[in-house]
Amino acid sequence: MGVSCVSGAVSLPPREHRGGEPSRTAGPADGDAPPCRPRLTELRLSAFAGHRRAAFPLGACTLLAGPSGCGKTNALRAYEALARLGAGAGVGEVFPDPVAYVPERARPDAQRRRGFRIGCTAEGPEGPVRLDVAVQAEPELRIVGERLSSAGVVLLETALRDPSRPFVQAAWHTAGQSPVTRAPLPDDRLGTALLPLRVAGRTDGQRRVLAAAEQMVVALRSVFACDPRPELMRAAVPLGSGRLLGDCGNLADVLWRTRAECGQRYAQLVAAARAGCSGAVADVVAELLADGTVRGVLDRGDGVRTGLGRLGDGELRYLALSLVLLTGPGVLEVEQAGEVPEAMQTLTVMADGVDRALDPVQRRELASLAARMCERGHIRVVGAVSDASGVAGVPGVTVVHLEP
Repeated sequence: MGVSCVSGAVSLPPREHRGGEPSRTAGPADGDAPPCRPRLTELRLSAFAGHRRAAFPLGACTLLAGPSGCGKTNALRAYEALARLGAGAGVGEVFPDPVAYVPERARPDAQRRRGFRIGCTAEGPEGPVRLDVAVQAEPELRIVGERLSSAGVVLLETALRDPSRPFVQAAWHTAGQSPVTRAPLPDDRLGTALLPLRVAGRTDGQRRVLAAAEQMVVALRSVFACDPRPELMRAAVPLGSGRLLGDCGNLADVLWRTRAECGQRYAQLVAAARAGCSGAVADVVAELLADGTVRGVLDRGDGVRTGLGRLGDGELRYLALSLVLLTGPGVLEVEQAGEVPEAMQTLTVMADGVDRALDPVQRRELASLAARMCERGHIRVVGAVSDASGVAGVPGVTVVHLEP
């Protein structure tokens, strides 16, 4: 069935079907997360790329599993897109090639319009809050509909009334003398992220809208998408900001910084390297070279130091992902929500192909480390693996199986 983004309210499908059957190895997916900390508990792809009426449960540590072509990467892209929209990015920045996400068999309507629909649910102090977004990809990119709701009450709804203007008509819950407030909002931004600038918060209804919008935005923000590239980690790098890039190419620079700043976390990194790297590992060291660059090495404990350039792809990816899990927003190259108290923020680490080049021992060690770090509630993990057997039985990991 195709997608047609029409003028008017967001057209939502009936009760959505699960995109995969989750398997959990320990308790409720979010039993480890503090109830006050907003977090996403469901990702919905009503019509996005190869997904139709799909919904994926999200635990503290969630791995999407399935063969190539089952839609794991597109699910992660949808998550990242919602996160960027929630942080205030324009729809053109988020979807530089929007037609790629229109379902293949989607037919245009009479005005040649096609698009896609995505959404999510955020749990927190306000209970479950749902966000659903309709994006028109053709003939021009714009957000044509949005709905923010909680406990069966629609708190914000937008609709495209006049295609010739770059606005949507928005209506948000007021619960005062007037039940709703209506005003135009730009069609290239997520209305939920703009509500704090538009809603006065004078009535109980307005305060409810603001609280729900804040919960959703806080849950969405601060996503670190990473895909370690071993070929970049082998070379020495200049000393810089000490903030880890998404490709982890400046791993040695970050090792130099973090060793001095947090001995306890660094000891955990060394323990992880000892468990997942070949041979004896007494320490993980960043060496300053004569030209001012720095390189990473494994100290073997017998006077021998092995440069990272000699390690295999799997060892380097394992080491980089372990470092990502053991650090935080102050070290990772991610935009922090400065206006939100740190106790309310959650960093989401997103990684496609988590098990790429890793052997079974490395997969299990990395999954166990991810689960342990997620127990604290300040970090969540959403990743994709081609084979879930390496993480079977790891407590705290939610595996969602996708079918091609």
